[in-house]
Amino acid sequence: MRYNRTMNGDLFDLSHNGETWTETIAEDALILRQYAVAQAPEIIAAIETVTEQSPFRHIQTPGGYTMSAAITCCGDLGWVSGPQGYRYARQDPQTGRDWPEMPAVLREIGQQAAREAGYSEFHPDSCMINRYAPGSKMSLHQDRHEQDLSAPIVSVSLGVPAMFLFGGMQRSDKTVKVPLAHGDVVVWGGVSRLCFHGVLPIKADYHPTLGQDRINITFRVVRKHRTQSI
Repeated sequence: MRYNRTMNGDLFDLSHNGETWTETIAEDALILRQYAVAQAPEIIAAIETVTEQSPFRHIQTPGGYTMSAAITCCGDLGWVSGPQGYRYARQDPQTGRDWPEMPAVLREIGQQAAREAGYSEFHPDSCMINRYAPGSKMSLHQDRHEQDLSAPIVSVSLGVPAMFLFGGMQRSDKTVKVPLAHGDVVVWGGVSRLCFHGVLPIKADYHPTLGQDRINITFRVVRKHRTQSI
């Protein structure tokens, strides 16, 4: 069952009840509640195949800080950090090999969610996977390194709950606190594509499959054309 609903403070109590619904965060930004619950076992298994090839790691920011959320990637391009800043790269700097191919089940859930949000031609070439342990967070930032800003960002949450922050075009703009539960998918594009967003520190909790962890899967279209170099 799918229907529209305003954001609800009792979300975490509703998780896994079999219903799916849509909530609006801002213009061109919405949440597909519990959208990925049914596919979650397959998605988690696919992530395990990725991490066998490119394990989770804690990268350093260009400023020298270590990110609290662990990361790995799959697809044509992965997200890396170095003294020159953040960028997309074809190879995993830890293994020296190309990033693992994006598993079909991951690509499909990203494309299905995008279509549900009104983006029928979404072909992600990069998939970032973050693992949050208790206390991990993600500071406010923009996803602005992609060459194709006409495509949305699709973000899938699995595991323990998180508090997602969604703001405006300036880091100082007021943010909205959006609780996310297992299986929720956030999609934003259009006028909200460059909005600042982040994650508050994860509170200690337990999920029957992922334990104390939260997994976040973010799909992006980096290149304007599939043949374009990076």
